[in-house]
Amino acid sequence: MEPLYQQTHKQVHEIQSHMGRLETADRQSVHLENELQASIDQMFGRLERLEVLSSKEPPNKRQSAKLRVDQLKYDVQHLQTALRNFQHRRYAREQQERQREELLSRTFTTNGTQKKILDIANMLGLSNTVMRLIEKRAFQDKYFMIGGMLLTCAVMFLVVQYLT
Repeated sequence: MEPLYQQTHKQVHEIQSHMGRLETADRQSVHLENELQASIDQMFGRLERLEVLSSKEPPNKRQSAKLRVDQLKYDVQHLQTALRNFQHRRYAREQQERQREELLSRTFTTNGTQKKILDIANMLGLSNTVMRLIEKRAFQDKYFMIGGMLLTCAVMFLVVQYLT
């Protein structure tokens, strides 16, 4: 049992050091992640074997052997969780980069919208002359609205001034 325990314990420390390198690796991180996942899976197999061997230890050593195996199991589960967290962060970062590139590739122009509206109006059979008249009328209506608002405010001011 002791050589298998030592080998597994050594591998846990190796994976911990590789996890530190994983944060700084860029393009090769997926390859390194796959290697780490394979090592962790291999360690779970060794841990099962160690559990069987620890139950076959003499009664005076059995409790300490089980504790050591449980500690290794906890360490391996912790490594598995850390690897999953890293993979999740990498996936989220890649998704953010894709969304950023997508947003940067879009063009936001109001001229394009106005052109689309004119194209739709032409499809509906409205001529450019009618469209210009509509735009001119909208421009004139805006001035009538502003004038009406100013006139209403002036009347309200005069009513308040003379009635109080």
